[in-house]
Amino acid sequence: MAIFGETPLSLSSSTTSLPPLFLIYAKKSSYDSDSPSATLADSQKILVPSGEAEGSLSDESLTSDPNLNVPEGFHDFDVQTMKEGKESEADKHGSVAATRSEDKDVQNFVTRRTVPPPGNGQKIYEIDPLLKDHRTHLDYRYSMYRKLREEINKYEGGLEEFSRGYEKMGFNRSAEGITYREWAPGAKAASLVGDFNNWNSNADVMTRNEFGVWEIFLPNNADGSPAIPHGSRVKIHMETPSGIKDSIPAWIKFSVQAPGEIPYNGIYYDPPEEEKYIFKHPQPKRPKSLRIYESHIGMSSTEPVINTYANFRDDVLPRIKRLGYNAVQIMAIQEHSYYASFGYHVTNFFAPSSRFGTPEDLKSLIDRAHELGIVVLMDIVHSHASNNVLDGLNMFDGTDSHYFHSGARGYHWMWDSRLFNYGSWEVLRYLLSNARWWLDEYKFDGFRFDGVTSMMYTHHGLQVSFTGNYEEYFGFATDVDAVNYLMLVNDMIHGLFPEAIAIGEDVSGMPTFCLPTQDGGVGFDYRLHMAIADKWIELLQLRDEDWRMGDIIHTLTNRRWDENCISYAESHDQALVGDKTIAFWLMDKDMYDFMAVDRPSTPLIDRGIALHKMIRLITMGLGGEGYLNFMGNEFGHPEWIDFPRGDQHLPTGKVVPGNNNSYDKCRRRFDLGDANYLRYRGLQEFDQAMQHLEENYGFMTSDHQYISRKSEDDRIIVFERGNLVFVFNFHWSNSYFDYQVGCLKPGKYKIVLDSDDPLFGGFNRIDHSAEHFTFEGWYDNRPRSFLVYAPCRAAVVYALVEDEAEAAHALVEEDSEPGHALVEDDPEPAMQALPVKDETKPAEE
Repeated sequence: MAIFGETPLSLSSSTTSLPPLFLIYAKKSSYDSDSPSATLADSQKILVPSGEAEGSLSDESLTSDPNLNVPEGFHDFDVQTMKEGKESEADKHGSVAATRSEDKDVQNFVTRRTVPPPGNGQKIYEIDPLLKDHRTHLDYRYSMYRKLREEINKYEGGLEEFSRGYEKMGFNRSAEGITYREWAPGAKAASLVGDFNNWNSNADVMTRNEFGVWEIFLPNNADGSPAIPHGSRVKIHMETPSGIKDSIPAWIKFSVQAPGEIPYNGIYYDPPEEEKYIFKHPQPKRPKSLRIYESHIGMSSTEPVINTYANFRDDVLPRIKRLGYNAVQIMAIQEHSYYASFGYHVTNFFAPSSRFGTPEDLKSLIDRAHELGIVVLMDIVHSHASNNVLDGLNMFDGTDSHYFHSGARGYHWMWDSRLFNYGSWEVLRYLLSNARWWLDEYKFDGFRFDGVTSMMYTHHGLQVSFTGNYEEYFGFATDVDAVNYLMLVNDMIHGLFPEAIAIGEDVSGMPTFCLPTQDGGVGFDYRLHMAIADKWIELLQLRDEDWRMGDIIHTLTNRRWDENCISYAESHDQALVGDKTIAFWLMDKDMYDFMAVDRPSTPLIDRGIALHKMIRLITMGLGGEGYLNFMGNEFGHPEWIDFPRGDQHLPTGKVVPGNNNSYDKCRRRFDLGDANYLRYRGLQEFDQAMQHLEENYGFMTSDHQYISRKSEDDRIIVFERGNLVFVFNFHWSNSYFDYQVGCLKPGKYKIVLDSDDPLFGGFNRIDHSAEHFTFEGWYDNRPRSFLVYAPCRAAVVYALVEDEAEAAHALVEEDSEPGHALVEDDPEPAMQALPVKDETKPAEE
């Protein structure tokens, strides 16, 4: 993750061009349904009635956990009132125990979804015996997780109920009126202010219960209309230990920055039924092979402007489909006051960014993606929050320990942001509900969790090198509360949304990261294989003669057995100002003058185009079980990303120069990849062919994977994945005729992808009509082999001819040899790829 330091508030997004506030944002909304149950809270809990538990968790008695501050023998009096058949004043108004509307019941609660109970957490020791040396830590971690699940069952009715905090907190409308609740135990007084009451802090004073929850009920007007009109600006006015402040409600569903203003305003977003977007298309099933197109809405235009959800829907989604990607990962969805933070300094966690349009526009985008068969992943930020005091959660109730750790532990010095206290009950409710909100309300198909390494360790991965020693993962530096939260959110996601995908951005290599929580794991489906991109940047600063084939293979395959990874050659991180994309590392300033096909090329351009294709293909071929590309990099997007920014005046007096608030390098020049007269087109065509090859053959998820050759002398890498044989020649000048490559299956092999094809900007040195027949006899530890021509700086993929027809209809069935995992010689202990089947047989290469 790349983070820009947040600018002082006076500089925050003042250059962002926005449409008029009420003309655009008062039109459509998402519906806030009423709470089905009572809610009360102390400074650590907002207790709701315990319903039927989501499965029997344990025969053991519940032990009080002082860290959770559960009041012994506590009973929610509203629950008792309801059980006794008594109706409190709050119930009459629908503010605490109002029943959901029948329409909402039918729409979202036809069947009650549940989260399966925890397992015993012991299977991880069977999967990785090295973990037994750290059983004390891991068993403690799992016992704390089980205790959390038990207490959530006891006090909240289970994770399903607990994760619907947005139906109780923030603004919720019933037939009688609007209820607003906010957890702010540090506040001494509070009132709701906004356009609806002319910002009169004495007009709608809130009441505080003994547990720190402020509440007000606003009955409908005499004509039946809501007291707060849709599209109105709202804030909570509080008297706090640090003074009087007006804050955007923590659970706000939409917020905007009005033209000419610097602070944001919360928007009461509740349009009439006829203006709500209705989803028309079912969500796609989870793809077996995940091919992700990483995107940013605002910078997805070819023009130097902030793009919109609608334009992305109409212009970019069809491009993603055509290129062959089956998933789009969207950054910067959660509202963030500072545009140049790339969306990572979140201020309003439940609000989609208003820069790009309305919530209904976002829903329309997601629905269109589903129509195209594309799953939509959200880049969600639960690792930290903006330190913006006016627009965000920082110092919300006047204390620095409200949602965050107090003092130094609650501040990320490198990111200049606040760090959540995952041991707080209400923080758990807030973040779990936030994840569910995006899945339930917007139909996202999953998440890429940002900054997970920072969450899991108290040192946040800063100035720490992870060597693979297990002591680095299971010690006092591990934040068990944060890991338990990740286990909870993954349990919630997979329990309530079985097709949803959870990807974690972890650079540390935490063991058990992608194992199910029932087995003792953290519960992610995929880990981002972040070391690969770093390795390519490292190699691109060396001479070709200094590249080592074994080094490349080791980095690409250095991952744990049975834990899936998303590989990528470069993401948004490598495109940011201060860094270079792979294309720019390879071709540099020659890209400005020699990318036209009707002009002579240069050795730098020829080398760059060739290696750009090879790097991406070998990353997809060896690097993981999924693949990611940042938009525009498929065709070698030139230059870098630089968000519009003015000069930044630091407290020290130093001035950090900006870019004159320019959007010139905050866009994607898709026109370059589409232009027939530019060499970018060949790179884009190759990336498209690469995605469709994986679609047809499913090699990333094949069980059969074997590296047969990594020749340092020839600079040749040969490996099998599925029924495909990949041949890479990284030599800068040597081409090889009748080069023998080993293989598993007998028959005739034919070229299915050739990076030297002229369609891809190559030199057309390979005859695609040639047929390659296998002959018996062991070679490179393979039972058969065949002969190929391997031109320099080229990659060729061969497939059994018998598989071509099958690939057109279904993914090829794999025949894996026992013990043949994709491994590297002497990998680091923590990252060793274990044998696929026969663990008694040494893994071979």
